[in-house]
Amino acid sequence: MDRLLVKVIFRGWNRVPLILAVAGVTAAFASCSSGNQPQVKHPSYVTTGQFTTAHSTVLSAAKDYFDVYPTDVQQPIAFTHKVHLKNGMQCTDCHKGVAEGPDATIPNVQLCMTCHQVIATNKPEIKKVAAYQKEGEQIPWHRVYWFYPSAHVKFRHGPHIRAGVDCATCHGDMKQQTVAVRKAGLDMKFCVSCHRLHKAPTDCTTCHF
Repeated sequence: MDRLLVKVIFRGWNRVPLILAVAGVTAAFASCSSGNQPQVKHPSYVTTGQFTTAHSTVLSAAKDYFDVYPTDVQQPIAFTHKVHLKNGMQCTDCHKGVAEGPDATIPNVQLCMTCHQVIATNKPEIKKVAAYQKEGEQIPWHRVYWFYPSAHVKFRHGPHIRAGVDCATCHGDMKQQTVAVRKAGLDMKFCVSCHRLHKAPTDCTTCHF
């Protein structure tokens, strides 16, 4: 019995180098494979954390699932829509190409300084804008409206503008707002109700494509 036990143990130890070699090759292959993979750039609200490949925590995954979006986005410049619109400016003066393309586009610092080279130059927020231009940097605005990737929604501003949908329908009355905040939930109920009201298509591929 003792001789049999020694034989089994001896055979087991003989396999240790083979097991270590296989483990080493597997680890090296995994390392090489991961090194060759392109780095994925995630949106600012997603990190490459531990919970899943898309969410760093259970809380961030829950926010994604339940369509919970932040409503208090802190912008680098306290831009006041209320003042600009009161002075006769239109949304399209800054959000160029909104009627043609998918995005509203956010004005660059050069556009801002077109007016503010001579207007309100002594105000603290304008001095910040001027500083960005002097450094050759764009203002790092934070997006207020967006969809989580899991929604698979592609919103197009152009068709809505051309159909006569007022900006305030989704963005609220900007004449009463300073820094932009998320006014509409933009969930499926909101969008489908508006489409039905305007007799627009409501099939899935209208928004999910």
